[in-house]
Amino acid sequence: MFICKSETIKTNNRGKTKMQTELMKEFEIVKTWNEENYKKFVKYLKNLQDKKYKEFHSSLVLNSKYEMIGIRVPIMRDIAKKIAKSNAEEFLKYVQDKYYEEVMIQGFVISQIKEEKLFYNYFKKYINKIDNWALCDSFCSSIKIVKKHEEKYFKEAIKMALNQDEFIARVGIVIILNHFINANNLDVIFDTLNKIQSDKFYINMAEAWLVCELYIKYPEKTKEFIKDNNLNKFTQNKAVSKIHDSYRVSNEEKVMLSEYRK
Repeated sequence: MFICKSETIKTNNRGKTKMQTELMKEFEIVKTWNEENYKKFVKYLKNLQDKKYKEFHSSLVLNSKYEMIGIRVPIMRDIAKKIAKSNAEEFLKYVQDKYYEEVMIQGFVISQIKEEKLFYNYFKKYINKIDNWALCDSFCSSIKIVKKHEEKYFKEAIKMALNQDEFIARVGIVIILNHFINANNLDVIFDTLNKIQSDKFYINMAEAWLVCELYIKYPEKTKEFIKDNNLNKFTQNKAVSKIHDSYRVSNEEKVMLSEYRK
């Protein structure tokens, strides 16, 4: 069942509030989902609202079609873990897409699915719901199962990275940078980056992030790519900036890489 209190939650700038912690303790997962229980679940989510966090986070997540309640990510991860241990498939039959938090929790629940074929079915449906960087990045970093099936999901990620849809492409790129940066994949990754022809902001930012991660792990090969590539000016310069921001790169290297700004 879901126990929901009516009191307004007092917020602060540190993780979970005292009220949120108490509500989390009281949260119990139903084993049988239906419309009534799901309504109670949404009411429970609304009682976890952190208004200051909503104000802050909504300023970062722009142009999403989903209404935001205002719940911190660690709390949503905890909720998803409990759902995944109970009856994830039934939950996914009833879950709705009105609120941003509903969609993010869906992603976290799907990421917990152990059976690959079942995961893949939900994965393919879920990526079409992603319409902002936060849903994309939180989901992509959570799907550890893809590493166990690298051949399949690396190919899938490459295909998505070349998609014209802004967030399908970002999903592909962010899956690569989270799970598939290794020596065997470098040539394919560099080739894919050269093939991406887009000026869409969230694709270009993901490309720059990927180049930064590649440089940190494979500096020599990535330096050669940075010297000669098909990246647009914004992406190239943003990649160099991200590398400059990294504490894992020496000052000498940062000075050297500045020469490759377009």
